[in-house]
Amino acid sequence: MDASGESFVTAFSGGLHAPLQGREPKGRKAGGQFPLYIPPLFPYFTPLRRTPLSIRAANAGLGLTIKRGLRELHTYHKPLDLVRERSPERPVALVRPDALAVAARWFRDNFRGDVFYAVKANPSPWVVRGLAAEGIRSFDVASIPEIELVAEHAPGSRMAFMHPVKSRKAISAAYFDHGVRTFALDTHEELAKIMDSTANAKDLNLIVRLGVEAEGAAYSLSGKFGATAHEAPALLLAARQATQDLMGVSFHVGSQCMRPTAYQAAMAQASRALVRAGVFADVVDVGGGFPSIYPGMAPPEMADYLAAIDRGFSEMMVHETTELWCEPGRALVAEASSLVVKVELRKGDSLYLNDGSYGGLFDAAHAKWPFPVKLLRAEADAQAPMKPFKFYGPTCDSIDVMPGPFMLPDDIGEGDFIEIGMLGAYGVAMATRFNGFGDMDGAIVEDAPMGSMFGLARRSIPAPKSDFGNVVKLSRAKGKKRRRR
Repeated sequence: MDASGESFVTAFSGGLHAPLQGREPKGRKAGGQFPLYIPPLFPYFTPLRRTPLSIRAANAGLGLTIKRGLRELHTYHKPLDLVRERSPERPVALVRPDALAVAARWFRDNFRGDVFYAVKANPSPWVVRGLAAEGIRSFDVASIPEIELVAEHAPGSRMAFMHPVKSRKAISAAYFDHGVRTFALDTHEELAKIMDSTANAKDLNLIVRLGVEAEGAAYSLSGKFGATAHEAPALLLAARQATQDLMGVSFHVGSQCMRPTAYQAAMAQASRALVRAGVFADVVDVGGGFPSIYPGMAPPEMADYLAAIDRGFSEMMVHETTELWCEPGRALVAEASSLVVKVELRKGDSLYLNDGSYGGLFDAAHAKWPFPVKLLRAEADAQAPMKPFKFYGPTCDSIDVMPGPFMLPDDIGEGDFIEIGMLGAYGVAMATRFNGFGDMDGAIVEDAPMGSMFGLARRSIPAPKSDFGNVVKLSRAKGKKRRRR
């Protein structure tokens, strides 16, 4: 409860539950309730068995698949309430729709341009619907299933097919079947493919992806896509000549960017490429990379990123009508979800959980991020000193390990439940069905996230201390040697 006595959800209500215009989903019950529908081909996510609750736009899937029916999720005030009442056997993905709404409003009200949500960060229908309800009605998509997802849950929204490499069939279907007009590219071959697959359409918005040198990101994204400084001028000129509509430039400074000035530096590189090509851009797309809060990683204020982008834009060689775009993913959804897992076994300082690297903890395993954790136990029962643990997932694969360290009470053991926070981005969205695992429950919770860039919780999460060897400690990113997503 906040100081005014209102719950977190009450204070920020109106986002997820505001219905979008369009046809009513098939099978709707009187009073606004939806019956549970689970397509037989996608059994990964099941709701907690409980009396149906009237929730308009909730969907239990947090990215395991993007072809799901509407579901009813029960609401709990806190994750501990869920554990006390249900003692769930499967992992539980906790949804905080109002945290999503707050982040959406911040970008909508503060970014001086068009905000495209990067669907890959969390392709859950409840996310798409929630963002659309808050006025984020532009989406960065990378595949036909993502296009179909947006078309179903946010009809009438604008989509940009920003994957630089697409099949001819996907290009054609996007253009002719779904009305997509914006396509990214980083080679002459991809440009020719786009033109051929759209019958040389003249109403295309062609966005040239540039490779830029940018420091300060946890994940570098410069190795796979982007025209080099040598290749860019000729490609920009070819794209300009290929369309009678918009031609633009895009880049990506890297995921979880910790330096606002990286955007300004990348925009200067893009401006030089445009000058060498002798063309003006109708669109400057600064991509994603906007950060969230994790243990040991306290990014600058989000306003500092937008200020750097504004400075960079004012210094570019563009005309007065040039549009400014961005593609946030992580920053919009990271705070909106967390995961409740159960301890199946303890071996010394190792905890064996019912979810792991093949589920929602991909980054905890492969990037070795020590996500924030909380033992879900009544405060009166949590008197033991804290100590570092590592996690193992439920599969038989020995690489299903999350080294952490994760600080938890020393008396934790089998049957205890842990909440792992800040997993709305690239969390359950990365999950698989490997080894037969992957089933997950879902619920809405009303409490605040464990950290927040938008004033909903503490601004930083301390890095855990550890006696383990071989543990990666996260800090402000300092250079080019970064893992690639």
